[in-house]
Amino acid sequence: MNGLVLIISSIVFFIVGYKFWGNYVSRQLGIDETRKTPAEEINDGIDYVPTRPGVLVGHHFSSIAGAAPIIGPITAAYFGWIAVFLWIVLGGLFMGAVHDFSALVISIRHGGKSLGMVIEERMGRTSKILFLLFVYAALILVISVFTNAVAVTFVKVPQTGTSSMIFMVIAIVFGLGVYRWNFNFIASTILGIGFLGLAMYAGFLWPIKLSVNTWRVILLIYIFAASVLPVWLLLQPRDYLNSFILYAMLFILVAGIIWVNPELKNTAKPVFSTPSGPLVPLLFVTVACGALSGFHSLVSTGTTAKQLASEAHAKPVGFGSMLIESLLATGALITAAALTPEAFNQKFSSGAIPLFSSQSAKMASSLGIPFEFGRTFMSLAVAAFALTSLDTATRLGRFAVQELAYNPRSEKQNIIAQNRYVSTIITVIAGALMVFSGSDREIWPIFGSANQLLAALSFLAITVWLIHRKKPSAFAAIPGVFIYFITMGALGWNIYSFLKTGKLVLAGLAAILIILALFLGVEAVKVIRKKDEGSEIV
Repeated sequence: MNGLVLIISSIVFFIVGYKFWGNYVSRQLGIDETRKTPAEEINDGIDYVPTRPGVLVGHHFSSIAGAAPIIGPITAAYFGWIAVFLWIVLGGLFMGAVHDFSALVISIRHGGKSLGMVIEERMGRTSKILFLLFVYAALILVISVFTNAVAVTFVKVPQTGTSSMIFMVIAIVFGLGVYRWNFNFIASTILGIGFLGLAMYAGFLWPIKLSVNTWRVILLIYIFAASVLPVWLLLQPRDYLNSFILYAMLFILVAGIIWVNPELKNTAKPVFSTPSGPLVPLLFVTVACGALSGFHSLVSTGTTAKQLASEAHAKPVGFGSMLIESLLATGALITAAALTPEAFNQKFSSGAIPLFSSQSAKMASSLGIPFEFGRTFMSLAVAAFALTSLDTATRLGRFAVQELAYNPRSEKQNIIAQNRYVSTIITVIAGALMVFSGSDREIWPIFGSANQLLAALSFLAITVWLIHRKKPSAFAAIPGVFIYFITMGALGWNIYSFLKTGKLVLAGLAAILIILALFLGVEAVKVIRKKDEGSEIV
């Protein structure tokens, strides 16, 4: 089989799925464009800001994508590309898109609050605290891993460091121009994209060469600023403008695949037993963001829900962005599937990102794009993915700290719950401790399982919410049950593997995650059985 068949079939599948399955899910969620959103009602100019749908799609897509939809499918190619492809397209439509879209809608119906608040209302404060603690731990890991990943990328490809720093200045000017100086939005966008091109060129002329630790400190300062500054000033415009780089990368990748039509030489048939472990359940937690990711629910209910100007925008933002990410995952898979098993093993030994950059640049060269420029551009785009997830994760961590500190029974809240500077400092310090300790590398093997566990817990909250609204819930419940037990199996395998190699701390962490999942699962089942119709959620 050739890459053209895979990429075209996935595009058609996602377009049809967006139209029909997306409309079905919209009806069950009760989308009402006449209902005011939290962004319109609160509009505090800091976190709650009504935003154009095109801008919000860019912010949301940039935030959820990260580097995972590239790393996951390439890493999972060991299981055979047919199995990976089927999980990406089926999981992306029926699980990932439903998960992201539903979480976004639930949040805007609860004043832009996180799923933790929904869990508290339906399952009690203890369940909420446990859920938010798990969320916060996952976010600290994201901050640590992505800070290190971006810092290392800036050292290896210093052009990306220069360009990224200039991007931030351009984003601030764009935010001021659109929101404070009333510049024309389309004209500002065109100018912004033009300046992005100049920033990339400046990166080639004046690459900034700093040490990894220096970049780490700079990035930690940046994420603090991105968390506390008004969302319209830095985070949103940076993500929006960055999205054009990501769209360009995706367009070049897809166009290159269509033009070259590479033969898929890697292992095709499912490989049920590999040195890394069995296909089931590990395939489903290895691909991660390309098909389903619990982190997406944090973005949907953290920053995106506070910027949605109309419920009519929820489908393209929540459902549509996930399908774009699944298309990217399909393209990344093809770059690995086009290699022979021997060539794949050789190239993958240097990492998934270098493999993706070189393979996609090779395909892009058939379109007349110089190979070295293409490889650098792809590296820059991946760094942009990671950086947008990094700054969003910090803001989400701030929200989690404030929700944990919030006391609904008290009229006067403590400084952590009220002050975004204090809650951000706590989050950045926690991330910095992990960044400079190097412990994130040891915990990373279970992060894929933890991420999917978060998705399962989000599906539980979505299912409870639907049941109490007397709405059909099978479209959320079935994926939730599936990924719940798959994740439990993956964590069980992790415990076995860690005990076998003497990694007792990691085995203990995996066991804690299982206990947490069991507790919240049992509580959810109890709530569903009660069906407390007297406290219906609107």
